[in-house]
Amino acid sequence: MEFDLAAVRKDIAPQGELRVAINLGNPVLAKFSEKTQVFSGVSVALANALANELGISISLTAYDAAGKVFAALEEGAWDLAFLAIEPVRAEKISFSSPYVCIDGTYLVKTESKFQRASALDTGSCRIAVGKGAAYDLFLSRTLKNAELVRASTSAGAVDTFLELGLDAAAGVRQPLARFAKTTAGVRVLSDNFTEIRQAMAVPKGRPVAAQYVQNFINRCLQSGFVAKALDDSGERDARVAKPTVSEL
Repeated sequence: MEFDLAAVRKDIAPQGELRVAINLGNPVLAKFSEKTQVFSGVSVALANALANELGISISLTAYDAAGKVFAALEEGAWDLAFLAIEPVRAEKISFSSPYVCIDGTYLVKTESKFQRASALDTGSCRIAVGKGAAYDLFLSRTLKNAELVRASTSAGAVDTFLELGLDAAAGVRQPLARFAKTTAGVRVLSDNFTEIRQAMAVPKGRPVAAQYVQNFINRCLQSGFVAKALDDSGERDARVAKPTVSEL
C-alpha cells in the first residue's frame, strides 16, 4: 500500500512534531530509567521507528497510568499513544490491530482459597485495580458481584491490596509475577480473566494517520521488529500478536 507521506505527516503530527504518550504503568511495554533518563521498551521502539520512517521529530511524555493517557486526550496532549483496545476508549480513539497480547490476572495471598480467576466474582470479594486501566474497564463491564477498589495507578493497586487486606489485586501477569517472586505471602493465579490486546492509537478524526499506523504495525509484526523489541527489553514472555490477515 502506498501513502502520500506529506499527507500522513500533516494528519499524524499537525503541529510538526510527533507527540507520543508513553504509559509507564505497564512495564511490559515501557520503562524509564531515573539514572540515565532514558525511555525503553517496545512502545518506545515503535514510536521512534515510526517517527524515523516519516522523517519527523518526536517528543515522549510519560504517564504513570493508562487512564491518565486517555484523560490527556481531552486536552489534545498527544498525537500517538499505546493503549489496550477497549470499547470505551474506541469512542474517541482509532486503534491499530494489536501488536502484543498480555494476560490480565490476579495477585492473591498465598493462603487464599481462590485458584481460578472466575471464582473471585462473589459478593464478598474486594479487588484492587488501577483506575482507568484496561483491566479496570474490563472488570467494570463483566464482574457481577465482586467490588472493585480503585487505586490511582496499577502499581498502587498492589499496595492497596496489601494495605487494606483485600482479596486480590488485578493487573498484568508479568509485573505481578515479578512482585510475587520477591515478596513472601502472595502468589499469582495460573489462569487469567482477560487477554489485554495492546495497540497503537491516534485520536479519532485522523483517518490518514489511522490507516498509516495500521499498515506500520502490520509491517513491524511481519518483519519481527515487535518480537525483537520485546526481547531487547527483557520481556520475552509477552505474546506477539499476528499481523492482520487482510494486509498480508
